[in-house]
Amino acid sequence: MDHTANNILRFIDLVTGKSFAVRIQPEENILPIGVLMDLYLKNPDLEILLHERRLTRESVDILRSIQDYVYTCSDQGFLGGVYEGLILLQGTSRLDYDSVPTTSKLVAEGKNFNLIEIEIERTSVGYERNWTGFHRRRWEIHPEKYLVFVQESIEHFHGPGEAERVLQLESPAQKIKLVDSVAKRIWQGDFENYSRFIGKKFIYKTGNETVDNIIDGSGGICSEKVQALKFLTDHFGINSEYLLAGPGVPDPVPEARLREMLTTFDFRFSKRHMRYWQHTSLLYNIDDKKVVVDATNGNIPYLFKQGKAADQLLGYNSKPSIQVRMAIRPEDFYYHRVSQDIPKNLYFAMEGWIEDVDLIQVFDNELGLYIAKDFLLAPVVYRNQRIYERLRREYLTATQQAGLGCYIHPDWNLDSEAGQRFVSQHENAAIKILDSRDHLLTRYDECHGPGHEAGLVIIELGIRKEVGA
Repeated sequence: MDHTANNILRFIDLVTGKSFAVRIQPEENILPIGVLMDLYLKNPDLEILLHERRLTRESVDILRSIQDYVYTCSDQGFLGGVYEGLILLQGTSRLDYDSVPTTSKLVAEGKNFNLIEIEIERTSVGYERNWTGFHRRRWEIHPEKYLVFVQESIEHFHGPGEAERVLQLESPAQKIKLVDSVAKRIWQGDFENYSRFIGKKFIYKTGNETVDNIIDGSGGICSEKVQALKFLTDHFGINSEYLLAGPGVPDPVPEARLREMLTTFDFRFSKRHMRYWQHTSLLYNIDDKKVVVDATNGNIPYLFKQGKAADQLLGYNSKPSIQVRMAIRPEDFYYHRVSQDIPKNLYFAMEGWIEDVDLIQVFDNELGLYIAKDFLLAPVVYRNQRIYERLRREYLTATQQAGLGCYIHPDWNLDSEAGQRFVSQHENAAIKILDSRDHLLTRYDECHGPGHEAGLVIIELGIRKEVGA
């Protein structure tokens, strides 16, 4: 063993692709992997590792995420044992916890490294997450930041000094005001997919990661925003449950079929069932008063229905719909109460168990990269001019039938008049969309084979034209 080299231990979660590396002591290269996991994954002394520059601050959040994938936890957020069914790998070799992992030698930037790389395979673990403990642990990653987010949300909508009074949570009105304020703040965040391809490139964000993203000036899609809202309000003990929603679908919800899909991940011939979870929102029960909250944004108006209005929205006989237009065509969405294992397992699966979920949200679910009240931006990906022209015709036909302005360019830029109108209204999103090209193409090539190019589609939702004009 070369004791003059830097000794690096790296953990990789194969489901999400998240990884972190930590510099270990030379003599620790010969320790069993179970001991290394105790030292650097389950019980790391983060302050010492950061002080000695053996771990970067950017890696701490990832380390804590991987802890939640590897170890069980209590409602109080205390870590327990390793999940049953979890497998540790080095290459194709499976490791026991008393196995001493092999070390690879490499040279980077003129320095010698001894690398121990451990892959975490957890597809056999199942849906075992304790969501109460999970949200508690995630809050403790950045407690001050999340509290400030809540306080600023309340004071933004209700005035200076109001946060201290509301957060006493002594009355139903204070609890409702807290939920409403935070939901509106989340609603104001971009409805977007572009952040899957920039920055940390998370294929799907948890609740705390979505809050982080909103604080940084971006956002998420409906299910990510729902989790962000529940993550924050769970901390204050406000009871809520996930709702499923979809276009033109009657009750009852086919729960057995949805559970089957979340077990097999076989979504073929399931379009009529998948409509039930096309959209998600939250139902709060605040001192026996129901409150339905939809903080999605995009092209969905802010929804905050209380009391009888909430009961009517969830009724089983003459249930009203909410009209939305997430893409080109308006649709009537209906909200449904369901057994909570279904949405929880769906969110868990979208963190990585559903293959290529980042691309599915952009292309299969037709959400593009960004939706606002006035614009929808989407990528057009093609291998040759013939395919580009076919896609171009399809977009122009669909938008013409809807009476919408549509502008397509084979290059990834916003240099057109429509593009500049978008930039003038959404400059922050425009910059991030332009930055997202390279990784989006990399992911698309990984999924569909190499050789693709990409341009942008700009649909002006706020400018309606007469059909046929």
